[in-house]
Amino acid sequence: MIEVKHLVKRYGDFEAVRDVSFTVEKGRIYGFLGPNGAGKSTTMNIITGCLAATEGEVTINGYDIYEDPVEAKSCIGYLPELPPLYTDMSPEEYLYFVGRAKGLKGKALDDGVDRVIAKTSLTPMRSRLIKNLSKGYRQRVGIAQAILGDPEIIILDEPTVGLDPLQIIEIRDLIRELGKDHTVILSSHILTEISAVCDYVIIIAAGKIVASDTIENLTKLNEGKSYIDMDVRGSEDAVKAAAGTLEGVGGIEVQAGENSTHLRLEVPGKEDIRDHVFFTFAERRLPIIAMQYEEVTLEKVFLALTESQKRNRAEEAETPEDTRIRAEDIFGQIGERQAAEQETSAPETPAEETAPAEKPAAEAGNDNDDYKPLFGGN
Repeated sequence: MIEVKHLVKRYGDFEAVRDVSFTVEKGRIYGFLGPNGAGKSTTMNIITGCLAATEGEVTINGYDIYEDPVEAKSCIGYLPELPPLYTDMSPEEYLYFVGRAKGLKGKALDDGVDRVIAKTSLTPMRSRLIKNLSKGYRQRVGIAQAILGDPEIIILDEPTVGLDPLQIIEIRDLIRELGKDHTVILSSHILTEISAVCDYVIIIAAGKIVASDTIENLTKLNEGKSYIDMDVRGSEDAVKAAAGTLEGVGGIEVQAGENSTHLRLEVPGKEDIRDHVFFTFAERRLPIIAMQYEEVTLEKVFLALTESQKRNRAEEAETPEDTRIRAEDIFGQIGERQAAEQETSAPETPAEETAPAEKPAAEAGNDNDDYKPLFGGN
């Protein structure tokens, strides 16, 4: 349904999105997960055609978002991070306005508004001004405008930000319900929200995709894996030799300190080997002065992936001072060039102004005029 290829978005020298590629298939709820500033909202805005990419392609149901924007956007219902609401309207008035913008008319418009109001549980609030609604109900109005017109794809950018726990649960239930009839992309920086609602997760950090798989597979890849961190009184060689005799250990890291040696053991199985480790080091008269057991969870995998990508970006950003291009130098050169051109150019006689040609009067609109709706229109 959605295919994103080598997407890049630059702001000057800063790359907010860096070579992002992924595919969205029909009938799933996708989680677009990443920390704040990872490039989630930028990617969502590019996919929906609200922001131009520097490089790359986005196709929606075979339509290029730049070459065929009307056809592509008609497949999408979009809720940005800040819902596009007119607060002096009631939800019903606002949804009628959005429905007409999407090309709905007559009975189709009436039925569509009634359906999305019922689906988002807005019936008690349909006549109240939006500015008097709570944040949770405003989010519901935003979701209602996204699904109005029955688009195949619904994109929700941070739909639970600022909501209380009860409102978050209600919005999650609503998203699950939407997933039965639509393909949903949910952008969030909260891991628990993605794992509670989504079938598939795409993790982005520092503008790059660092993982893309089902929740189940990401969990299975690290299920049961644990680490044991220890500080041992002994030489680096003695600690390494003792660790080498341990059974059921997948990886060993040894680092010498001032008064002790730090040892990190990776344990791939589910068995707790701390007793075995203790007695092995005791037999070799290597006192363990500290031991910490850490079990790997999906949250820790997410943190490890995103922190690693942040460090890589920080290293890339460390450009030597003498190789950086200074903005003031560039604008200074441009100013000098323009001044020189003005001095050498001869003054031109102003051309005689001509009145613009009159445009033919537009014909009166009717129900059959060539109107092209955007975002979920029919």
